[in-house]
Order: sequence, then C-alpha cells, then structure tokens
Amino acid sequence: MTQDELKLASARAAVDYIAPHLETGSIIGIGTGSTANFFIDHLSGIKGKFDGAVASSEASAERLKSHGIPVYELNCVDSIQFYVDGTDEVNPTLELIKGGGAALTREKIVAACADLFICIADESKWVETLGAFPLPVEVIPMARALVARELVKLGGDPVYRQGVITDNGNAILDVYNLKIHQPIDLEETINNITGVVTNGIFARRPADLLLLSTGTGVKNITG
Repeated sequence: MTQDELKLASARAAVDYIAPHLETGSIIGIGTGSTANFFIDHLSGIKGKFDGAVASSEASAERLKSHGIPVYELNCVDSIQFYVDGTDEVNPTLELIKGGGAALTREKIVAACADLFICIADESKWVETLGAFPLPVEVIPMARALVARELVKLGGDPVYRQGVITDNGNAILDVYNLKIHQPIDLEETINNITGVVTNGIFARRPADLLLLSTGTGVKNITG
C-alpha cells in the first residue's frame, strides 16, 4: 500500500469508529494536515449524523465548508465529543509530536476540549522515542532569536521556518536533534520560555486512541 492509501485507511477507520456514537447535537474537532484531509473527505458521507465541527486551522475549516459541514468557533460550543487528527510522530504511550502543518497551537487547544482524542496515522509515524521529527515551536515573532538561544541551551538546533506564518500570526522554529525521553517535562520546560506560544509535544494531553494503519490492517491502540 502507498502512504496515501494507509492514511486513507486510518481516516476511514476513524469515521467508522465515531459514527455509531454520534448524535444530532454532536460536535467533532478536526485537525490539520494530509491525513486529517482524508478524514474530512470521508466524514462528509455521514454529515447528517452530527451537528458540525470545530476546525484547528483555516485550511481545515475551508475544506469542511466545501463539503457542506457547518464549522463553529470553539467559544460557541459547549463540548467536543471527538477530536480527530493526524500526527508527525507517536510513541507507545500515545504522546505525540505535531505541528508539521504549523497548526499546533489550535490543535492543542481543540484537543484539550475534547472528550476523546483520536489520532489517525500510518505506520511510518510510529517511534519508540520522540524526536526524530524536528519539534515545531510556535513563537511570538519579536522573541524568535531569544527563544532560539534558549532552545540551544536545551540541546536542540532550532531552525526558523522561513515564509511560514501561523493562523495566529506567529513564527515557527523547528528544533532538530532532540531525543525526547521525558516528553511531559520537556513540553512544560519549552512552554515556560518567554515568547513561546506552545510547542508540538502533545504529552500533557496525549491521544486516547491511535488508529494506526499498517500493511496488514488498522490497529486500535490505547494509551
């Protein structure tokens, strides 16, 4: 199977998983990226079974609207039943690195509001230790150099993602050469650097369920 076929398989599995639990008032949180796009496209087939969605990026919001799925602001909903999103890396305890699509802050916010966080991924994203994928850090633009110096002190090699502005108007630093053995501690340490909005470690709020597509089918893995 190609990687796109694996992504599609995990996206379909997520729709099949949530469909029996949806009600007319259900709100679904939607992530950002290629795997999330497959989920949005497949979700359109059951759009009559739930109320609408909260999107973690402007791009996902536009894709949802193109399928006729209502999109709500997070501040206007009482609860999110499911949050479904892809990942850049996932470890056996379902801690993640996210942010390759520069939507990490809104993704983290929506995930924090969800009753159940479902991660959809192909087997290439499975790792024993986080850190092979460079860690995205969203920063206030004027603090970019300050934050970069602090990240060097932590052992990382930060690189400015040129030409990228987040939906929040901020910059992204991608931090290379970090081996993340204690994800919660490092997540908190980086978030405490002045000028950091948030970083792409999802450890304080990991996924609850991983739908991991492999050459032999989709595996359901819980943390």
